Amino acid sequence: MIIGRLLSWILVGCAFLVLGHDILQYLNTEAWHSILLGELWYNLNPQGINLMQAVIQRYLTPVLWDPIILTVLLWPAWLVFIVPGVVFLLLFRKRRSADTRRFYS
Repeated sequence: MIIGRLLSWILVGCAFLVLGHDILQYLNTEAWHSILLGELWYNLNPQGINLMQAVIQRYLTPVLWDPIILTVLLWPAWLVFIVPGVVFLLLFRKRRSADTRRFYS
């Protein structure tokens, strides 16, 4: 549970960092351009995308790369981070024990 919560907060934090980058770019250029996940990945590790594409197409299936992963790489990066982050926050939230869930009339 703790690892799930930690992962979810890391994803939400990354989403806000990328969204902050996009807002600063907008304030600088006065044109909105949300950085895409593939663009962010390429900026951080240029060889990583090529290696991942080769591994997925060679060892898994080429169909997985072209319509599925390529589509996700063309989404805004903040959106790709925020959606699983919020879902994990909901899944791994602290639940109240049975003692604190009593209904009072």
